[in-house]
Amino acid sequence: MARLAQTAGLTDVQQEILATVRDFVDKEIIPVATELEHRDEYPQQIVDGLKELGLFGLMIPEEYGGLGESLLTYALCVEEIARGWMSVSGIINTHFIVAYMLKQHGTQEQKDHFLPRMAAGDIRGAFSMSEPGLGSDVSAITSKAVKDGEEYVLNGQKMWLTNGGTSSLVAVLVRSDEGHPEGTAPHKSMTTFLVEKEPGFGEVRPGLTIPGKIDKMGYKGVDTTELIMDNLRIPADRVLGGVTGRGFYQMMDGVEVGRVNVAARGCGVAQRAFELGVQYAQQRHTFGKAIAQHQAIQFKLAEMATKVEAAHAMMVNAARKKDSGERNDLEAGMAKYLASEYCKEVVEDAFRIHGGYGFSKEYEIERLYREAPMLLIGEGTAEIQKMIIGRRLLEEYRFQG
Repeated sequence: MARLAQTAGLTDVQQEILATVRDFVDKEIIPVATELEHRDEYPQQIVDGLKELGLFGLMIPEEYGGLGESLLTYALCVEEIARGWMSVSGIINTHFIVAYMLKQHGTQEQKDHFLPRMAAGDIRGAFSMSEPGLGSDVSAITSKAVKDGEEYVLNGQKMWLTNGGTSSLVAVLVRSDEGHPEGTAPHKSMTTFLVEKEPGFGEVRPGLTIPGKIDKMGYKGVDTTELIMDNLRIPADRVLGGVTGRGFYQMMDGVEVGRVNVAARGCGVAQRAFELGVQYAQQRHTFGKAIAQHQAIQFKLAEMATKVEAAHAMMVNAARKKDSGERNDLEAGMAKYLASEYCKEVVEDAFRIHGGYGFSKEYEIERLYREAPMLLIGEGTAEIQKMIIGRRLLEEYRFQG
């Protein structure tokens, strides 16, 4: 591994975990990623390998069978995995958002029931906020839960559900007006339900349908789906935390973890793009010398490497802030915004260095070029991140005149 994107202050255990993941990526992911991606094939063998490594329990506490590691350790592992193939990092991201939400907000019964099997990888998690008519505007959610005795009846349609088919547990955010009088702020009348289901497509439990995979430009392999609830009956004890009306805050807490994850993915993809660019620049010759010897290419490589370093540093800062127990929405927003934008730019520069060959599906950079745009919108668009950053800055620098 080159000297870019190194992290100071890691423990021996963290370094050992990262070395193991890096070796797995180099041997088991990079050699097959492009072929599987072009076939849009779920990487079952890779996922089984991650399960054997214990990565599905990386952040789950040891008392539930996990490794009890920090968000920083997780983010650095995601960076390595995304360097190999971003879709694989997406498979574990949604799993960990659900596990984190359970750990932070679940009842003791919910933790005891789900977390040990999630740590073992026997239960795979997914979470769902978006709907066909909304993305970042969570307050506009229309899917709804109505109390009926000891159960809730859920109706509505959700969208952009990563791991929708392969997951067996989905954290679903819906409106729940029960106990919240008319006029209550939208974010105070939302509830997260823990919905168990069978993996697969079609009707995966009575009242719940996963229609099929959405065909995407990039980010292939991982299944992205819709989720349709038609009088789906859920027991009251599957309300996350046991109390309605807290779903928005629970989801936003999870999304902060998700934004650090997206930042880490951006760092990993950018790092791989730099590796491909700097290698090709030393192999390709024009005008009697390697193109890496041309000043224009050296300038481009310098800019790419600087962006990789800057994005990595901001991602690490955001993860460490969350691990400290402090509010990190500002840092996570900044890291997600910068890393995704820089990722797009570094990938495009590597694409340009490859010249016409970058347009060929035989070269890995073509895949990265289609994957990078997803990071610009996943877990909130750049515009949403700037809104969050701007509001937090005004809180911190409030004018007292």
